[in-house]
Amino acid sequence: MSQHKSLVAINLSVFLLMIGVGLIVAILPRRIMDLSASIADVGLLASAYAIPNLLLQIPVGKLADRFGFKGFIVGGYLLCGLSGLLYYFADTPFLFFGGRFFQGIAEVPIWALAPALLSIRYVSVKGAVMGAYNASLHCGLTLGGLLSMVVGRFWQGNEPFLLFTAMSTLGGVITVLWAEDPQRQTVNPTPSRRVGGKSLARVVNRMNLVVLAGTILYGAGYGIFITIVPAFLIDTHAAAPCAIGLYFTLFYLAVSLSQLLAGRWSDRWGRKPVMVIGLALAASGIAMFQRCPFSAAITVLALASLGLGMFCVSAMAFLNERVGETQKGGISGIFYFCWGGGYFLGPLLLGHSGASMGLTTGFGLFAGLIMAQLVAIIVTINQQRFALIPFGLPPERKNGIHDERP
Repeated sequence: MSQHKSLVAINLSVFLLMIGVGLIVAILPRRIMDLSASIADVGLLASAYAIPNLLLQIPVGKLADRFGFKGFIVGGYLLCGLSGLLYYFADTPFLFFGGRFFQGIAEVPIWALAPALLSIRYVSVKGAVMGAYNASLHCGLTLGGLLSMVVGRFWQGNEPFLLFTAMSTLGGVITVLWAEDPQRQTVNPTPSRRVGGKSLARVVNRMNLVVLAGTILYGAGYGIFITIVPAFLIDTHAAAPCAIGLYFTLFYLAVSLSQLLAGRWSDRWGRKPVMVIGLALAASGIAMFQRCPFSAAITVLALASLGLGMFCVSAMAFLNERVGETQKGGISGIFYFCWGGGYFLGPLLLGHSGASMGLTTGFGLFAGLIMAQLVAIIVTINQQRFALIPFGLPPERKNGIHDERP
């Protein structure tokens, strides 16, 4: 059990936090509308979160590579708790924006550094453990969204934000008590450690740029699925709130399931095939759902969500393997920097282009971009050496890195 302690602690912590996040994300827009009655102000909630989250990913990743992961992760949980207190006492839109800004800072190490930590502790099954982490995250979001429909019946004020604070703080306490930083190697920049000795920038400037371009599209797709798509369903199908709630539930469940399974698939069959299949599912679903009745549309969108999740975990594991042990936090920060850029710009660009040419055309163009990315990966990325093993897990690397199989 001791070898599983960090894995359980890190997954349980993010699951608890994301229950709280799923709860308040459903509540925040209504609070802003009650205070300002401005849809533009609601849009600022996304910007207040995305800007610090985007700008800090790479610096925090590099600092964690130097000083360790655990302290930054714990700090993220505690800062999330403080942002919940700011939400609770907020009585103006400005204070809510401030809380969202601090939440954006706080979630940087939680999203990026925890998977990097797991990838070092569990080297030979990194795809599986990183997928399990992202699945735990999205399962928490799913449960939090469902919980918001329950607490809304008897909590009409800011009480849910105190629950968010409690869940965040509990996640931090669990991480302090049971998560462990991996034993880190001292890396000598000798020719025998070619990948580990390269600068992070030099590694990223090679074939990894193709995968990072896909990561931008993944972030754009994620943002579009939680903003533009539900608005499209409401407009074209007159979808009721409960129907939109069902759509979000299917979305989070599909992403959770895909990341839980795709990590193990990519450990066994390689990162490239899972990335390609995931992009194919995402592009097909985005291109088709607009022509379907509502029940079929949300089913097709769930399959597209499955594809997005498959690409995410396999791309993250692929990039993680392309750098040395002392660069895991940095590459994870770059991954989420690209994800955040797509998350911020994707809905914005699709919304503006949809206003001029129609959302149906916009969705078709976005599906085309994903297919172009699929072709780029097929042409550019070479299959990883250990991924040719058809059965079982890849061989454990005999380089002294601490490895624990869950």
